[in-house]
Amino acid sequence: MKVLLINGSPNKDGCTFTALTEIESALHKHDIETEIFQIGTEPQRGCLGCGGCWETAKCIFKDNNDMCNELSKKIIESDGIIVGSPVYYAGPNGALCALLDRVFFSGAKDFKHKPAACIVSCRRGGASSAFDRLNKYFTIVQMPVVSSQYWNAVHGNTPEEVRQDLEGLQIMRTLGNNMAWLIKNIKEGNPPPEPEKERLWTNFHN
Repeated sequence: MKVLLINGSPNKDGCTFTALTEIESALHKHDIETEIFQIGTEPQRGCLGCGGCWETAKCIFKDNNDMCNELSKKIIESDGIIVGSPVYYAGPNGALCALLDRVFFSGAKDFKHKPAACIVSCRRGGASSAFDRLNKYFTIVQMPVVSSQYWNAVHGNTPEEVRQDLEGLQIMRTLGNNMAWLIKNIKEGNPPPEPEKERLWTNFHN
C-alpha cells in the first residue's frame, strides 16, 4: 500500500514539506509506503481545453519538463494521495493548480474511489479558502475525502515555526492515521458502488 504526497510548493524543504513529512511519519507507523512528489520551480502550463486527452487520457504536452502525465501515472499507481500547497493570496500555488487542472481533466476516470486529502501551509490567513479550492479536485471525480480533527492547515513562516504549531502537526498526524485506516479498509472490505448506467449532463439554455 502506498500514498503519494504531492509537494505543491516551489520550496523543496519548506513549510509545506515539513507538514507532509509529519503525515508521512504517521503513515509509516501503519506500514504504508510513501513518496513525496516535488513540483519544484519549473513553469507549469495551464489547460488549453483542447480535448486532446479525451481519447488517450494523457495531456498533449509531452516535453521533458512537463510533469502532468508522470504525475497522473503516479496517482493511478498509488492507493491514496495527499496534495500539499502553500497559501498565496488566500489560494493554493498557481503553478500547482495549473498542473492539477490538466492532471484531473486528463486522468480523472482512473482516480475514482481513490482516497484523497489536501493540506495547506500559511503564515497567518487564507488557509480555509485554499483548502476549499484543492478539495474540489477530489469531490468532482468521486474520490473519498479523508478528514482530520480540524481543517488541514499548519501555520508558520519557516519550517522551524511550523514545528512550533503543535496543533497543526497533530492535525497532520491524525490525517495520516485516518488515511491509513481508510486505505486498509478499502483493501480488505467491500468494492465501491456501481455507477448508474448512463452519465447525465445538463446544459442550461433558453
